[in-house]
Amino acid sequence: MSDWHSFAIDLECTRCGARAELEAPQNLCACGAPLSTRYDLALAARRVSPAMLAARPPGLWRYREFLPVREERHVTNLGEGGTPLLDLPRLGARLQTGRGTAPRLLLKDESFNPTQSFKARGMAVAVSRARALGLEHLAVPSAGNAGSALAAYAARAGLRATVFMPRDTDRSFVDECVMLGARVELVDGLIDDCGRRVAAGKSTEGWFDVSTLKEPYRLEGKKTLGYELAEQLDWQLPDVIVYPTGGGTGLIGMWKAFAELIELGWIVPPLPRLVSVQASGCAPIVRAFHAGAEHADAWQDAHTFALGLRVPVAVADFLMLRALRASGGTAVAVSDAEIAAAGSDLATSEGIFPAPEGAATWAAVQKLEASEFLHGAQSIVLFNTGGWTKYGEGWRRALHPTAREAHP
Repeated sequence: MSDWHSFAIDLECTRCGARAELEAPQNLCACGAPLSTRYDLALAARRVSPAMLAARPPGLWRYREFLPVREERHVTNLGEGGTPLLDLPRLGARLQTGRGTAPRLLLKDESFNPTQSFKARGMAVAVSRARALGLEHLAVPSAGNAGSALAAYAARAGLRATVFMPRDTDRSFVDECVMLGARVELVDGLIDDCGRRVAAGKSTEGWFDVSTLKEPYRLEGKKTLGYELAEQLDWQLPDVIVYPTGGGTGLIGMWKAFAELIELGWIVPPLPRLVSVQASGCAPIVRAFHAGAEHADAWQDAHTFALGLRVPVAVADFLMLRALRASGGTAVAVSDAEIAAAGSDLATSEGIFPAPEGAATWAAVQKLEASEFLHGAQSIVLFNTGGWTKYGEGWRRALHPTAREAHP
């Protein structure tokens, strides 16, 4: 592309406001908070328009002016982004939101991404930036999908990848990472234990940590969820967004995207009410939100078959809580049984077999309807963050719990 350009300026701490340069590898700010990329949006507004984007091929890189990759030669592309936004007319018809007519219910299906998950968006940008910065070895803790995405994009870029996964991660995720050339280490514990292993090996192994929000660029890739959703709805955002939340990069990224789009003059308030969905077996954000807390204490004995939601503690908890409250949103916990029932509902009613995390959003909507949170909503968007196939064993156990004894 001859017109490649990025309006990225520098990095800014999301807590203390300290600035950091783009042209050096960066993890967290010295204060311990995530860094976020700043752009010259005033200049961008004069030089870029929605009509320009519409003339480009679909995908994440159509928003390149608002991404931190300054040279096209560093782009690592497997076809990420451009995922469908699907109407759910049968499920939507069941909802009562006080309007007399059913709201428009839609699902943004991220399973169409490379490695079948939304993690492709973040890793595409993170690995592209790693190439630009001359990094050679990347490491990540993962419940499954982030590891698969890092392995794929590292292979594409010719970089080394090491992935740490909980020992009980579904074998399909492990096999995928190995097939893609990553070194995989299984850890006794959860994803936070894996994160400690990544941090401990930085000095001895020489890898760069690309953990969720411990580097700044996965956030920028996930931000494109917000740009893409706005464009697909003709720059008219929905009333409510229901999003499955583990580390929270997608939720935080969309909120950042909406702020940028307002500054560009492409959308106007009000913004959607954001809903964080977690599993009742691991719901630190839900607990903190309803307690009015600024941070979420670590969740003890975390358990759920929705592996992406099994995140006991998140480095950006305060950013998630800030976005939920600023949007007038809420946080909802759903049980594994409710997730399983919702997945079956999506499959049999709409022909969409989601990842467990995606199923959790429909389970949450049904709870929200009972609480009247959705009162007056005309449009609601759910996010399915991945494909079901890699969760086959987890889905079997969840949908047929009595089969555990018969088929160990």
